[in-house]
This record gives sequence, structure tokens and C-alpha cells, in this order.
Amino acid sequence: MNRPVIQCLASSANDAARLAALLDVPVRTIDVHRFPDGELRVTVGAAAPTTIVYASLDQPNEKLLTLLFAAEALRRGGAKRLVLLAPYLCYMRQDTAFHPGEAISQKVMGRLIAGDFDRVITVDAHLHRTGKIEDVFAGIEAEDLSAMPAIAEFLAAQGRAAGAIVVGPDAESEPWVRDLAGRLGVEHAVARKVRHDDRSVELTFADPALFKERPVILVDDIVSSGGTLIACAKALLAAGAASVDAIVTHALFPADMMASFKANGLSSIRSTHSVPHPTNAIELDAMFAEALHKELIA
Repeated sequence: MNRPVIQCLASSANDAARLAALLDVPVRTIDVHRFPDGELRVTVGAAAPTTIVYASLDQPNEKLLTLLFAAEALRRGGAKRLVLLAPYLCYMRQDTAFHPGEAISQKVMGRLIAGDFDRVITVDAHLHRTGKIEDVFAGIEAEDLSAMPAIAEFLAAQGRAAGAIVVGPDAESEPWVRDLAGRLGVEHAVARKVRHDDRSVELTFADPALFKERPVILVDDIVSSGGTLIACAKALLAAGAASVDAIVTHALFPADMMASFKANGLSSIRSTHSVPHPTNAIELDAMFAEALHKELIA
């Protein structure tokens, strides 16, 4: 039996440790030393033939360099198969050049990671015009897992779904909102969104009367600036919603924004453990363990 080893970035150490315990495999933290000039020295633990690198790629720039350096050390140390488990995968949004001279970051990311890893596993990747995650990482295995089963299980266990309506902030959210609502056996709706800039959006609903005196579960894949979430909560409360609770896959916003969310009517906001954050409430460990099962029996 192949005994993989998990190597993780320090920021993902707690989540990696839970997964390692579930899989019954060792876990080691990748050490990063910063020299006075800003350069990095990256030191990994002993490699296994199959090595899983656990790295959530929020605040990504230094982490990406660390990943590339770690991959080099692991390959030289004997790793034959490198699996990147990146619950949040950065730079997926820019999949085309919207203005002359813009770099297409998704293409660069795809080449970088595919050049060093044999498999990529992520969650609810923020893809727009790209059809599937395999199109990003040519020549290697790639999986984009859905957080909706874990979110549905959490909401059902909390007893928060009865009588609620699941709402998404824009047309892009419709597939996962429909999926979550189906798992919970409730209705769903999606807003029409017009984005004016990074922090200003306008949201409307086809049938505002649908929300009158009903609890709403507002679902989004990524929250970074928080503008969309606040605009959606305001629109729902203006339509007469009894309450608005938010669930997000990837919480990228600063923790001090919680006060602003509350001031604008959100009763609560909870997130998955894809990115370490004070709002974390929904573990993804079982889903990751299932995805990694074949690495244990190979």
C-alpha cells in the first residue's frame, strides 16, 4: 500500500492536520525563511513517492513561489507523484483580456501548476468562460469539487432550511444555488446583477414578493470586497425577507467587515474551511478524503 505524505503551507496547517488524521497519513509543514532582501528559502519534509501538497491559495503571490520551490525539492527528494490540494485556487477569474495589454492570469496559472504537479484538486473554482477545470491544466488530472453537499449537510443539521428560500447573487450562481436548494428540498431564486465597479453593484429580482416574510439563505462562491453580499441583503430585506443568512465557499474578506455585514442586515455569515477565516463553520475533510482515496490504494 502506498503511504502518501501531506506537506502543507503553514497557513493551512490546521486543516491539513485534520485531513491527515482522517486519512491516517503523516503531515509535515513546509518551512519558509524570508531573507532580508525578500527572497525565500523553502524547506520541505521527507518526500513520499506520492506527496500531497495542501495549500489554500488566498493571498497567493508568495504562496505560489513557495509551491514551485517546494515542488522542486520534493521531486529531487524522491516524489514521483505530486498532488496539489488547493481548496481555494487563485487567479481563475481572469480568463480573457478585457482591455488591451492585460495578462490572462488563468493561462499562466495553468502552465505553472501543470508543469510541476500531476493532479490538482480544488473547490468551486471561480470559472467564467472556461468550461471546466481540466481546460485550465492541460496534460494533468484536475478536479473541481462542489462544496454544496457539505453545505447542505451543515444547514440540514442546523435546522436552518425549513421554509427558507436559497438565493444566489447573479446568473453565474444559478447552478450551485439550484443544486443546494434541491438537496434541501426548498425553492431558489437568482438576482440580476449589474456591477458598476469592484465595490458597487446593483441587484434586482424578477419576483420580489417571493421573499416576503420568509427566511433567506444567501449563497455565493467567493466574497472578497463584500459589495455584492451587502447589496443582495439590502434588496432581499427591502422585499420583505424575514431574515438573511449568508453561506460562502471562499471567505476572502477582512474579518473586520463583519460589522458592516451586520449593520446592513445580514443575520450571520458562515463559510467552508477552504480558506482559514473566522467565519469557518463547514468542514470539507470528508470530501477531500474521498477524492484522495485512490492515492492511498495506488
